[in-house]
Amino acid sequence: MIIAEITGSLPAAVGCFAAAIGVGLVGAKAVESVGRNPDASGKILVQSILGMALAEAVAFYAIFLAK
Repeated sequence: MIIAEITGSLPAAVGCFAAAIGVGLVGAKAVESVGRNPDASGKILVQSILGMALAEAVAFYAIFLAK
């Protein structure tokens, strides 16, 4: 019975892990881009927020579809 509960949450855990990796990559590349071109920080901020929101949507899909 405990094994069934553990394996039931594995797809959600993998989806959330993938979303966390995606958010980390978006954040790292945004910081790198601002370091190269500080004048474009406003545009980079908007694009990075959109990218992070889309990556987080994957986590929500994984949580809701895993049940």
